[in-house]
Amino acid sequence: MNMVYKSVLEADRAAVVICDLNHMIIYMNPAAIIRYDKWGGKDLLGRSLLDCHNEKSREMIHKVVDWFKASKDNNLVYTSYNPKENKDVYMVALRDESENLIAYYEKHEYRDKETMKMYDI
Repeated sequence: MNMVYKSVLEADRAAVVICDLNHMIIYMNPAAIIRYDKWGGKDLLGRSLLDCHNEKSREMIHKVVDWFKASKDNNLVYTSYNPKENKDVYMVALRDESENLIAYYEKHEYRDKETMKMYDI
């Protein structure tokens, strides 16, 4: 992974877990390692994402990845809203330069207003 791109992911406050097309976890950013600590944290790398989900969730993951594969234009699916954390969750297709599907990840978008002061440096 290019170091610039990796740096972007590593600085993100939201968890980022990237899986290959066999559903193996190939990358977790620091926020994801902390978020999923009680399920193994960094030890989840190299394991199947499917092992971390119930049967219904596994079925939906398969459907989404099949949809990603069906067209280069199929790249983003809204999967859930978490009211406890006030966030939307998406699955996102990752494609190579030829627009072939190479992996996917889960994207978290928090709805809470930022509490940090603007340009408070």
